[in-house]
Amino acid sequence: MIKTHKCKGTCSKSVTVEISDGVIKSAQFVGGCDGNLKGVCALVTGMDAEQAAQRLEGIRCGFKNTSCPDQLSIAIREALRGE
Repeated sequence: MIKTHKCKGTCSKSVTVEISDGVIKSAQFVGGCDGNLKGVCALVTGMDAEQAAQRLEGIRCGFKNTSCPDQLSIAIREALRGE
């Protein structure tokens, strides 16, 4: 399953995540802090998708109510639900 999520409240515009058999195969952001987001994507690749979503959920960026990792957790959960 490949899911593209339009990010809300972050510098990144969208995130695409590919999940197969409950494991994240790849993730990629459009926009945002390039190096940091490449690092986040490299770290979650190969992880159990639900575990990654749990770890990333609720992370905030400064005074914002969300962050790029939090938006990735939303994309992961949407993909797992088949949305």
